[in-house]
Amino acid sequence: LLFLWSITVSIFGIGGLLGSSGSRYLTVKYGKKKCLLCNNLLMIAAASIMGCSKIAQSFEMILIGRFMCGISAGVCVPLHHQYVGEISPRKLRGFGNSTSSFFWALGKAVGQISGQRELLGSQSLWPMLMASCGLPALVQLVTLPFFPESPPYLLMHKGDQEGCKKAIRQLWGEGHHQAEIDDIMKEKATMKNTKILSVLELMREPAFRWQLYMIVILTATVQLCGINAV
Repeated sequence: LLFLWSITVSIFGIGGLLGSSGSRYLTVKYGKKKCLLCNNLLMIAAASIMGCSKIAQSFEMILIGRFMCGISAGVCVPLHHQYVGEISPRKLRGFGNSTSSFFWALGKAVGQISGQRELLGSQSLWPMLMASCGLPALVQLVTLPFFPESPPYLLMHKGDQEGCKKAIRQLWGEGHHQAEIDDIMKEKATMKNTKILSVLELMREPAFRWQLYMIVILTATVQLCGINAV
């Protein structure tokens, strides 16, 4: 039982590793908005599987659901940052990106509070608690179709300048946005002359070694601070 419980907890991280590894390929091929929409479907499916695990009397459904949740979270974490940053006006871009960390912390707090035995952590209500991760995904699935695709993605990867201008006007209102379009074009020109490193190439590159050490140490110590034990 202890082994199964440990696997149930840790399989989320394994799914997250796989999801984050494939997020770049998916966003370049299909676009950020489409990836987010499909990712919401994956999260809703995972929530449904975990929510029905008690009725089906199957702990395997919890394992499968947790793994799918991990993949969804792994795709969403880098993708959400990129999409929010790219659709935000320049003066609000930093604020938009910082909201991600705020809502992650808020979500963890709400999850821990909801998991108390006096609330949804009781013997009869815990399936609702496990299925609750599908609610934010459902909200985003309903609202996201009203948002345009990321303007930089449309211009840099699709070459759709008119679509980019239309998305910018829809997001930021009517006005003169040529400066933002010029910035995207400069970034596109820069990327043509920049080699995109794979994970292995990044680890072997001496110029980035100390930055990589710092990120790994910071990330590892965050995991060891006790939040997972709580």
